[in-house]
Amino acid sequence: MTAQFHDFIAQSEVPVLVDFFADWCRPCHMLAPTLKKLKSAWGEKIKIIKVDTEANPHIASEFQISGIPTLILFKNGQATHRTSGVMPLSQLQAEFGKFL
Repeated sequence: MTAQFHDFIAQSEVPVLVDFFADWCRPCHMLAPTLKKLKSAWGEKIKIIKVDTEANPHIASEFQISGIPTLILFKNGQATHRTSGVMPLSQLQAEFGKFL
């Protein structure tokens, strides 16, 4: 998956917001509906993908994911902004909107 992941973020014409999560993580489950609302609000301006840190520990390690949920925004294949924890839709829009 590592090569596919890197190809996907490098080739995307729009920014890619990556949600690093794990199935056992309760806060990750709490964040999921907010990310759906974010996608609805921003539509085609952004892609949102999920990376399970348990199934893909090499990717989590590469990006030094030490706590989940962690969100990283990639633009033109480069990480431009990162945040961790659960937050409301308005805060997510403020955190990442300036990088679109």
